[in-house]
Amino acid sequence: MRKLSVPSRSPVSLHYTFFPTPLGMGGLAATNKGICRVRLRLTGEAEFLDDLAANYPGLVPLKRTTEFRDLVRQFDRYFRGKLDRFQCRLDLGAGTPFQQGIWRRLGTIPYGQTRSYRWLAQAVGRPSAYRAAGNANGRNPIPILIPCHRVIRDNGELGGYTGGLDIKRFLLDLEHKTHGII
Repeated sequence: MRKLSVPSRSPVSLHYTFFPTPLGMGGLAATNKGICRVRLRLTGEAEFLDDLAANYPGLVPLKRTTEFRDLVRQFDRYFRGKLDRFQCRLDLGAGTPFQQGIWRRLGTIPYGQTRSYRWLAQAVGRPSAYRAAGNANGRNPIPILIPCHRVIRDNGELGGYTGGLDIKRFLLDLEHKTHGII
């Protein structure tokens, strides 16, 4: 099972790397507590560094590759339909307590399955807060590792996705196609 850590808001270090995906260049960032940021379809290094500066002010990101090697391999296996669960530490410190609760619950949605925003709100004990649950879902800084793409509307429509609905559809199709095969 994935370890979710909730650190203080002042991580000691911030490291990052880039990796290829079928969706274009991806970016990973980690504090000393765990992975804190995943971005897909980056246009370049400057875009990711701007994102890190906005979300982790005062920290100087250092480019690393070796410490991310295992996770990059896991992403490769995921995108080839050969991995249904990532093994890495996560740093959820960028979120509010409510967001962190939502993000933890997202991690319980099985590979190849979907849940509704209403289910998500009920699962954290706030059944009438499905819009707030949707907003917290949309603020997930660690997509795929925290599978926010697995949440859809009650009527079966996709709803939203920060990376774009085409990416959400791609991820859901990938998981549905390989569900039960892994």
